[in-house]
Amino acid sequence: MKIELDHLTKNFGEFTAVDHISLAMNNGVYGLLGVNGAGKTTLMRMLCTLLRPTEGTIYCNGRDIWEMDSEYRSLLGYLPQEFGFYPEFSVQDYLLYIAALKGIRPVVAKKRVKELLVKVGLAKAAAHKMKKLSGGMKRRAGIAQAMLNDPQILILDEPTAGLDPNERIRFRNLISELAEERLVLLSTHIVSDVEYIANEIWMMQEGRIVHQGTAKKIIDSMPEAVWECMVEKRMVSVFAKKYKISNMKTDQDGAILRIISQGKPCEQAKRAEATLEDVFLYYFGEKAGDENDTI
Repeated sequence: MKIELDHLTKNFGEFTAVDHISLAMNNGVYGLLGVNGAGKTTLMRMLCTLLRPTEGTIYCNGRDIWEMDSEYRSLLGYLPQEFGFYPEFSVQDYLLYIAALKGIRPVVAKKRVKELLVKVGLAKAAAHKMKKLSGGMKRRAGIAQAMLNDPQILILDEPTAGLDPNERIRFRNLISELAEERLVLLSTHIVSDVEYIANEIWMMQEGRIVHQGTAKKIIDSMPEAVWECMVEKRMVSVFAKKYKISNMKTDQDGAILRIISQGKPCEQAKRAEATLEDVFLYYFGEKAGDENDTI
């Protein structure tokens, strides 16, 4: 499976949400990383044929997806940020209903729903009403509905938003398992969601892809170093005005700062290994000297 974006652009009046993006994807996991408002959802909605681009084309195995029409959509599974459901439906009935809307034959749908309930860890909750599910269980039900047609292309928009750490880990493991024989595009602003499972990461800012590659390649691209040092609490605001601080831990003796800087920020500072979270802050975080001193 190969998806190609050729100068993909989407304008809303004078505002450009997606700005001439050209990329290619094959089977594997792709992480689309950026702050809220970067254009991630608009890009995904175009990939799902929910929005037509202002300019540019999307190709699936060399064919225009708009010309493929339903043939392309039959290859597609999509989990939006917010997906609708009937609260009184049980999980099983909800999935069977979505299967009917997708045109899946009842005999096939029943078997597929049973398999997916096991895969996403909802087999014991099959008879529970959707309104009774936790946030994590609802997201798992959302993954199951996206997988009903056994899609070759799986598009997930902020799938772990609002989940606790345990559910996020479970979700990432599930995505890794599902990605073995298909193309998965995962949009998020949570760095840990893509750092360990994405074969390639795209960093998106103001409608453009500003950096792309493996996590290691993107980390190595950061021109500044990461330092750790202990400072007095009264000095935190001074350092915050001068440097980007990716992490801060306070105790009774002072504050341990994780600082991104080309040069050594203070005499006692020691070099630390950079992470994707450091890179995210470097490119998308507050600039040193901003009026707001909070980190």
